[in-house]
Amino acid sequence: MDDTDIRILRILQEDSSLSITEVARRVSLSASPCWKRINKLEAEGIICRQTAVLDAEKMGFGLTVFVEVRTGEHSGLWLRKFADLVANMPEVLEFHRLAGEVDYLLKVKVRDMKRIDEFYKRLIETMPLAEVTSRFSMEKINETTALPI
Repeated sequence: MDDTDIRILRILQEDSSLSITEVARRVSLSASPCWKRINKLEAEGIICRQTAVLDAEKMGFGLTVFVEVRTGEHSGLWLRKFADLVANMPEVLEFHRLAGEVDYLLKVKVRDMKRIDEFYKRLIETMPLAEVTSRFSMEKINETTALPI
């Protein structure tokens, strides 16, 4: 990966809806070599996917909750079952396995307190969990999907 690839990635992280022609213009390439570079970055798995980022507030998802999960079970089978369960919960935007006192962290977006209560009940009824703690975001100060390349 060279400096031109990095510049292309920076541009695409900012706005992946730009045309190949516009990306190429911004990195001083013609469209065909730029397109080939983007395809190579996709083939190598550096570009995983392109998505639209929605405004959660405008879509009615005003509550962000970070759910910490502690479990007494640490087997591979348990993790696979738990991961499958969480993967099928559309409210979960991120799911992390952690080192330290907390075993798992879920970033959850819901409409309101009623929905987080429903989510919580579904979560605790399906798998044995030692402790579940919810932390409510008061204000989103900064959010980005762009890597600092």
